[in-house]
Amino acid sequence: MKSALLAFAITLALAGCATTTSPTGRKQMVGGISQAQLDQLGEQAFAQAKAQTPQSGNAQETGYVRCVVDSITRQLPAGYQGRWDVALFQKDEPNAFALPGGNVGVYTGIFKVARNQDQLAAVLAHEIGHVISRHHEERITRQLESQTIVGLAGAVIGSRYGANAGNAVSQYGAAGAQALFLLPNSRAQETEADVVGQQLMARAGYDPRQAVNLWQNMIAASQSRPPEFLSTHPDPQSRLNELSQRAGSLMPVFEQAQASGLRPRCG
Repeated sequence: MKSALLAFAITLALAGCATTTSPTGRKQMVGGISQAQLDQLGEQAFAQAKAQTPQSGNAQETGYVRCVVDSITRQLPAGYQGRWDVALFQKDEPNAFALPGGNVGVYTGIFKVARNQDQLAAVLAHEIGHVISRHHEERITRQLESQTIVGLAGAVIGSRYGANAGNAVSQYGAAGAQALFLLPNSRAQETEADVVGQQLMARAGYDPRQAVNLWQNMIAASQSRPPEFLSTHPDPQSRLNELSQRAGSLMPVFEQAQASGLRPRCG
């Protein structure tokens, strides 16, 4: 009876979720949060980043980043176009991010590895690719799903075998969900953002081969990385191989974009 109740409760908890298809054809679980709520969370997170991290006073570098972002976002689907908010943060870490609601944050340390406009476009197109692939919504939905299942299972086990057993299920179940369910999903998202981002940069008139050079620079700058099975990023060498293979097939897209007048001159 308790198992049946657990199954019924899980079904009710996940009733608002839906399965859709990502830009690369991967099945996604979404619907745990509305687009309006997602955009609001993105705006709040961006405002918090601005409040906590100093922004660069270098107008030339900020304009450079803005130029690359604008050239990429002009190639987005209609629902994602428009002026995106851009902030260049004074931070030595080579990193960048994009958030729902149309927000892009870049750390000044990115210029150590993104050494030309095409490599910077590879970074930013990858991050924007996460947004248009609905990865933030997918992550939130997956986490809500995982928390619901683990919490309900812990409650049922606790009612039958006692509070200690229930707490153990909740504790170890959450750890298992993180290692076996949530993190592998993140690696799938990173790979997908590579695909979407490289396509996007080529359509915007940036050389897709420069994505390979960018990640070579990233790897060279990295001191260490966690084991792949606990990482949210694909294996570096596998990533380079896939980027290189895909760059060749995207050269006609890049050349057509350039021929049509898409020749970014950002920096």
